[in-house]
Amino acid sequence: MQIKEFTKGLIKENPTFVQLLGMCPTLAVTTSVSNGIGMGLSATAVLVASNVVISLCRKFIPNKIRIASYIVIIAAFVSAIEMLLKAYLPEISKSLGLFIPLIVVNCIILARAEAFASKNTVGNSALDGLGIGLGFTAALTIISAIREVLGNGTFLGIALFGEKFAPATILILPPGAFIVLGLLIGAINLIRAKNEKGGADK
Repeated sequence: MQIKEFTKGLIKENPTFVQLLGMCPTLAVTTSVSNGIGMGLSATAVLVASNVVISLCRKFIPNKIRIASYIVIIAAFVSAIEMLLKAYLPEISKSLGLFIPLIVVNCIILARAEAFASKNTVGNSALDGLGIGLGFTAALTIISAIREVLGNGTFLGIALFGEKFAPATILILPPGAFIVLGLLIGAINLIRAKNEKGGADK
């Protein structure tokens, strides 16, 4: 197992800020930090579990039905996560709503199944799923924290400012998701460009 399979998903191949995958849940559920963390960790659990099973079965799945097989495997884990959320975290389950079942067709999950788990060992596939999942969770948490704090004046539902605080309500509306995501991607690209230029100058 190689640790780089874990670390790459955090920054270098971050699914949200670098690969621009999973934009639907990224834009839709990041109105609060609890939603962002809940969605991110749910997707991470599905990623790790499905990557492991797909890696284990990769030599036995016929090429012609591999995508259908991946979806069945992913759907089984999504169903388990959905039932666990309903049983133990009903508020998060209700808040995320349809976006939990939609993890089945999340392009991040399918991309890792097709591009990595189907071609690599179980250990590396587990690390890949964990790294990509935590990178996705971190991105959702950052976006949702900015939107909740500036757009609602709260963090995890706790009021941060006094009554005179005037929140930028647009940030918790759909346009706000695009604004925050665009600014973060722009900032990350700028930092990466400076780092690459600095490395080239050396």
